[in-house]
Parts: sequence; structure tokens; C-alpha cells
Amino acid sequence: MVFSSLIFIFRFIPIFFLIYFITPKKYKNLILLLFSLIFYTFGELRYFPLMIASILVDFFVSIAIENNFNNRVKCVFLLLISIFFNIGMLFFFKYYNFFAENINMIFSISLKEIELTLPLGISFYTFQTLSYTIDVFMGKFKAERNLIDFGAYVSLFPQLIAGPIVKYTDIRNEIKERKVDLNRFELGLEEFIIGLGKKVLIANNIGILWTEIYNKNIFDISMPLAWLGILAFAFQVYFDFSGYSSMAIGLGKMLGFNFPKNFNFPYISRSISEFWRRWHITLSSWLKEYVYIPLGGNRVGKLRLFLNLLILWFLTGFWHGAEYTFIIWGLYFFGLIYIEKLFLKKYLDKHKITSHIYTIFLLLIGWSIFAIEDINLLVTFIKRMFSFNFSLDWIYYINNYFLVFIICFICSTPIILNIYTKLNKNIKSIVIITIFILSVAYLVDSTYNPFLYFRF
Repeated sequence: MVFSSLIFIFRFIPIFFLIYFITPKKYKNLILLLFSLIFYTFGELRYFPLMIASILVDFFVSIAIENNFNNRVKCVFLLLISIFFNIGMLFFFKYYNFFAENINMIFSISLKEIELTLPLGISFYTFQTLSYTIDVFMGKFKAERNLIDFGAYVSLFPQLIAGPIVKYTDIRNEIKERKVDLNRFELGLEEFIIGLGKKVLIANNIGILWTEIYNKNIFDISMPLAWLGILAFAFQVYFDFSGYSSMAIGLGKMLGFNFPKNFNFPYISRSISEFWRRWHITLSSWLKEYVYIPLGGNRVGKLRLFLNLLILWFLTGFWHGAEYTFIIWGLYFFGLIYIEKLFLKKYLDKHKITSHIYTIFLLLIGWSIFAIEDINLLVTFIKRMFSFNFSLDWIYYINNYFLVFIICFICSTPIILNIYTKLNKNIKSIVIITIFILSVAYLVDSTYNPFLYFRF
């Protein structure tokens, strides 16, 4: 699906931009809406009505909230309609089978499980529309009265499949009035190609290593190979997701939108708390604004802080998927961040090298939980990570992937970006063209092109 989406983009984007740029300003959102719906339909034709329903429900509910703003009881009722619709839709498609399976197991009944595929981008666009209605309820802005403009916001194709999560407040002005010129288009194209390179040239290549190790008999792998494998996954998931985010941000800029940044070199972090301020920034900020702060945030006692963080990180883990491993993953980071907030952060701030080693070590354990959905297999893998088995099975892989690891290490820091920004325009153009040619050649030649966050 991801490969097909990229081919769709390469084939139809030029046609879209030609139509988009020659279309008068007042009709640009209509073109954007129509193309976004075509893009969504290309991926999931049968869920097209779902996207239309999502647009219509929150459009009319938000207008009703504004029209009855002084009647807060009625507004609460209307807001609950939006919440139940969006969360209910997400629950049905993403979590129904999880709960049905567990209810069957606990109560020895036989609720029927449903064979469903997850609608494209549902975890992202439901959060976007829900935040919009909540903001209207809170009086942060007036409800959008133009259905085409609102529909264009919800279905905006660059970030539809996997974010970043764009709140209406992020692009409210640009929905109505945005500047589209050659300079902005060039900057967006540059961002898009860099993101394409991160995903295709780096994530895919290092991901092959993790796939090879994961498909081996985990009971037999050595401790160094286990750590090498999960390090490969850590790089894969970063360059995969940040690459897609860069592509989305670049496409948005080409259209005149400034989408929020989603990654800020998370692997240079010196604490788990800092990592989550740099990783998937739009999800973290969404949950902070609409869950954590309403619960009281940090300005509470230790017991309440414990509860607030527990709820936040349970939801963070569960948002990623209907598996116990994702819940464990969320609770794992909850425990680490709670400890940091209580006392550990002061120590980490004073010891630069130790704090970085601590962060990477714990992150790799966290990525093990994230990567392996089978709990029994996960336990076995973590045992292998601490087995003190130093057989030489890892040497073959480090010889083959040594250069890829070096590229991953360097590109996960600001070093390359700092060098790139100092280059003159001509050299930058050569670099970008080279990345694009290599990426397209890889897509044409390779059959390995996963997109890890697609399943969320």
C-alpha cells in the first residue's frame, strides 16, 4: 500500500500541482478537497463514506455549538456527540476485536470478532476533527462555516495517512489565505525529497537487518546480535516515520501550508522526558493539551501526578495499537518519566555522557517492547539481550551493515543538517537531485518498502 501510494504521488502530483496553480485562489480549496478525496479513495474506496461522515459530523456539530454557545448544557451534549462519534469510530475499527477477544476469555462467552482492515489515517484524522470541535467548544475560534474549507482541512492529503497531527489552529489562517510562490515551492520540494531519502535510502536499508534478525530463531541469537537488531529497528522506525513526516511537511509547504514539526533529533536526548519532547511532537502535544492539562498536568500533588501520567501514557501506548505490548510499552515510559520527574532529572542534567547512555539504553529496551507484539517472543528476546552469550553470529551482520550504521548514527544528529545549511545553492541542488534519483532507483528496484507507522 505504501509503495502504491508513493507511485500514486509520483504519477498524479504533477497533474495536481498544474491544476492547483492555474486554479483561481477562491477555488484552490475545492481542488485540494477533491484531490485529497481521490487520494483517500485510491487507498480505501470502501471507507470513503467514513471520511465524508467525519467531515459532516464535526462540521455541523461545531456550528451547532457556536449557535448555542451560551447554553453550556446543550453545548456539552453536542460535544459528546462529536466525542462519541470520533472515539466510537476509532474504537470500532481499531479496538473492537481486542475487547471482544478479552471479554470472551474473561467471561467465557463468544462475542463475534469482525474481520476489518484499519481505515487509512483514522488514528490521525479523528484526533484532528475532535480537537477542532473541542476548540470551538472552548471558544478558541469561531466554527468554520464553509464546508469545502473544512473538508479540505480534514482530508488534507499530504498528512492524511500518518500525520503529523495538524490541529485547525495550526493552519486556520492558511486555509483561508496562503501564499504560494516559487521560493516556497522549492523549499517544500527540498523537504519532500529529504524525507523521501530518509525513508527509502536509510530506513529501508537498516530495516532489512532487523527483519533478518527478527526472522531468525530468537532462542539462538547472541546478546550482541540482539542489541544490534534492536538498534537497527530504532533507526528504522525513526527514519521511516520522520521521513514520512518530512514528505508531508514538504508537500504542505508546496501548497502554502506550514505544518508543525514532528521530529527534532530525538536520539540526542539526555532523558526519556526530553526524548518525548522531540519524538512525534504533534501526538505528544495533542495528548498534553487535550488530556494531560485538563487532568491537572504537573501542578498537582505526587499522587495525582502519578495518576495523570498513568492515564496519559496508557492512552499513548493504546493509541499505537490494540495489543498488550503497546499498553506495556506506554506504561514502561510512564514509569521512567514519573521517576525522572520525582528525582532523577536533576542528576541527569548534571551528567551529560551518563544521561545520554542511560537514555539510549532504556529506549532500546522500549523499542523491543514496541517492535515485538507476541509477549512470549518479547520475553525471550529481552532475555537474549541480557544472556551474556557472546557467540560470533553478529560479526557477519556488522560487516555487511557497518556503513549503514555509520550513516544512521550521523544522520540522527544535527551534524548533516548543519553542514547542509552552509552549502551554496548550487551544491544543495546537486545533493537534492542525487537523493531523488537514488530514491526513485531504489523504489523501482527493491521489493522491500515497509512503512511501520502505517498500521497505526
